[in-house]
Formats: sequence, structure tokens, C-alpha cells
Amino acid sequence: MSRRTPVRHAERMTYDLDHHGDAEVGAGLIDLAVNVRHQPMPGWLADPIRDALGRLSAYPDATGATAAVAERHRRDPSEVLLTAGAAQAFVLLAQALRGARRPVVVHPQFTEPEAALQNAGHVVERVLLREQDGFRLDPALVPDDADLVFVGNPTNPTSVLHPAGDVAKLARPGRVLVVDEAFADTTYRENCPEEPESLAERRDLPGLVVLRSLTKTWGLAGLRIGYLLGPAELVPRLAAAQPLWAVSTPALAAATACASPAAVTAEREIAAAVAAERIHLVERLREVPKVTVPGDPASAFVPVRVEGADEIRVELRKRGFAVRRGDTFPGLGPDWLRIAVRDTATTDRFIAALEEVIEERS
Repeated sequence: MSRRTPVRHAERMTYDLDHHGDAEVGAGLIDLAVNVRHQPMPGWLADPIRDALGRLSAYPDATGATAAVAERHRRDPSEVLLTAGAAQAFVLLAQALRGARRPVVVHPQFTEPEAALQNAGHVVERVLLREQDGFRLDPALVPDDADLVFVGNPTNPTSVLHPAGDVAKLARPGRVLVVDEAFADTTYRENCPEEPESLAERRDLPGLVVLRSLTKTWGLAGLRIGYLLGPAELVPRLAAAQPLWAVSTPALAAATACASPAAVTAEREIAAAVAAERIHLVERLREVPKVTVPGDPASAFVPVRVEGADEIRVELRKRGFAVRRGDTFPGLGPDWLRIAVRDTATTDRFIAALEEVIEERS
């Protein structure tokens, strides 16, 4: 099969689309399963969230936070919708765009888009990217008549950062192109002052919707805050599908704080540090016998292929490490794991445990 041959799966293969990394974590385990940074919250973020607790008697007002996010991405406020986590945006899109005739999800990727589409009654078509191609996006694989397309960039779980130009080729009149950039703030390129390959500021591409999360870098998974950037004519349709006052006052305070210039500067510094830690993790993983790291990982997690991954995952738990199973992602399978990037000392302890498990299985 050539690289340009579409791999299209409309049939329902069995995957646990509702499984997420937090299900792997347990008491006493070192968490390498959830892609959320585990560091103390900076004062410029903690203080506004704490102050917001004194305003809980009033209903949330998203006006200020919406304006702050719009300014951060050089957009008009009419093109911004704040959401209770980026994952809520998948539900809004699936519900508001029930008229889509041919929705397509590019896999392997985060399973919530497909789950949300299925729950809204859509019949989802899968386009599967291949390991031998480094899980890189080929725009030609997406059917021309697909009118609702979901793709991650960088993609969870493959950690691939697709060229913005390739993703942009998927945009066209009559199609809503949803680009999940939940991990864009984890990417880094030397001598690049902004997030490489992001489309968040592109207003010229027809039907482009970009989803963002504040969960990963700032450790706000429990607060539920994200946002959607898209055409001004589409945003009201999505807002109409959203529950009233969907984003809490503390979450709005977090959105405002994380959109500030100081936050963006700090984000870029953190992304540079994560890049160094990721390089260390990838180098160490590639030294482990029987472990394959595909492509060029670019985010805060690394996928690996290793025979007997499920048994290895169980043995790693016995040694105190939680990693994410990969068989719940369409396009992967039972020989895959996903490992979160952590500090180099934690990585070295994990690699020692992984080598021990693999040696015992030999």
C-alpha cells in the first residue's frame, strides 16, 4: 500500500474510547500516564483563582476572559468560546453540527472527538495514519467530501507535530476543520518565539476551528478550562449547545491569567524545559532492547511499541510506575504504551524498571 492510499474505516472496530490516562493512576504510583505537568502553581495564576472564590455569589461573566483570550491570539472576541475544558468543545461541535454528512476523525488521536460524535448519532469515518510513515499527516488521505474533520496537532498519543501547511490544506469551503491544539503549548522549536505549527491565529482558512486547553502546562485538569477559536458565524451555534454558565468564575480567572504576556513567556520557558526532558526520555527509551519509539516526538508524551505491552504495564505498576495503555486508540493496538515526559531523574528510574521487566520476560 502506498503512502497516498487512503485507509478509511467506517466500520465500528472495538475500542474503549472512554478510557483515559487517569484510570491508570493509583495511590503510591509515579504518574507517567496523565499528560499534565506536576509543578506548583505560580502566584500570578494561583492568586486570581483564589480571589475568584470571593465572587462566587455572582453568576460567571465570561466577557473579560473572552477578551483576554482573543487578545492573546490576535482574534476578535466574537471568534472565542470559553469551555469547561477543551473536551467540552468536542461535545458542542458534535451536537451543533448534527447535519454533517461525512464526519471524519484522523487517527491515532485523542478518542473524545469520536466518542462525542458517536454519542450525538454521527456515523464516524476513520482515517488511519501509519507507523511506517511516522504517523505523519497526509492531507490526501482525507476524503474530499468530508464536511467535518478532526485532527490533533500535536497529536495525542503519537506526539507528532504536523506542519501547519499540511493541516491547513484540509481547510476548504463547506467543511468544518477542527484542529485539537490541546498540547500546542508543550511544543518548542529553537529560535521560534511562538508555538511552532499552531493555526490559532489563522483567520483566513474557511471553517477552521482550533481547540485549546489550559490543563496541561498549568496543571488545571480539575478546574476544567479551555477554549475554542473559530469563525464568528459558527461560534454562536456552538454556544447555543453549551449549558448556561458552563465555565466557573475561578476557571474564567485562570483563563484571563494564562492569556497574559507574562504567562505566555513562562509557557515558552516551560516548553523549552519539557523539550530537553523529552529528548532525554526518547534517548533512554531507544537504548532499551525491544522498544521502538516511532517518528520524532514533539509533545509532553512519547508513544512506544513493545511486544506484550499490556503485561509490561502491569509489571511496571508492581514497581511503582503507571503508564498509559495504547490499545484504546484506533490505529494502535495491544503492543503500545504512552509515557508522559517527566524530569530526568524520574525518567532514569522508570527506564531501569522497564529494562528489568523486559529482561525478566526474555
